[in-house]
Amino acid sequence: MKIYTKTGDEGLTSLIGGTRVKKSHLRIDSYGTVDELNSYLGLVRDQPVNQNRKELLQEIQDRLFTIGASLASDPDKPTRKVPDLHETDVRLLEEEMDKMDAVLPPLRAFILPGGHPAVSFCHVARCVCRRAERLVISLQEESLVEPLIIKYLNRLSDYLFVLSRQMAQDLQTEEIPWKPRL
Repeated sequence: MKIYTKTGDEGLTSLIGGTRVKKSHLRIDSYGTVDELNSYLGLVRDQPVNQNRKELLQEIQDRLFTIGASLASDPDKPTRKVPDLHETDVRLLEEEMDKMDAVLPPLRAFILPGGHPAVSFCHVARCVCRRAERLVISLQEESLVEPLIIKYLNRLSDYLFVLSRQMAQDLQTEEIPWKPRL
């Protein structure tokens, strides 16, 4: 099987269900950004500091594929069953944040992203997650989107922020508070 099909050479692609849409369609931008997030999450997972979190990060990546499949489906053409998201997926992120928050110093200011390349990768993933969330919210204004997807992406961006703080602590990297110039 060849990887190239030439069916997108004129700027169109197919949703699950067969509907052809422009590659610039908001639905394509939404699941494309989720795919970008998933790639950054792979980069975060591959950092040595996350050795003990590899399985959890891989599970999150699996959920992002689930979200991508949902977003890639034509809501007007029910087709074969696509994987779905569950409230327990959101609760898992909350439980993991609670564990990290229990050992992190209280947050007293905004934190500048950075301090170590691994931490910076996590902040980039967080920002891409927020962008994906904004795109999916925009898509929901014009088309059917499972509300749990937005909830999951919102919670995931929170998780990635807390994870960046935990990674900084694990790497013994100083968090740099933002000191606004007044």
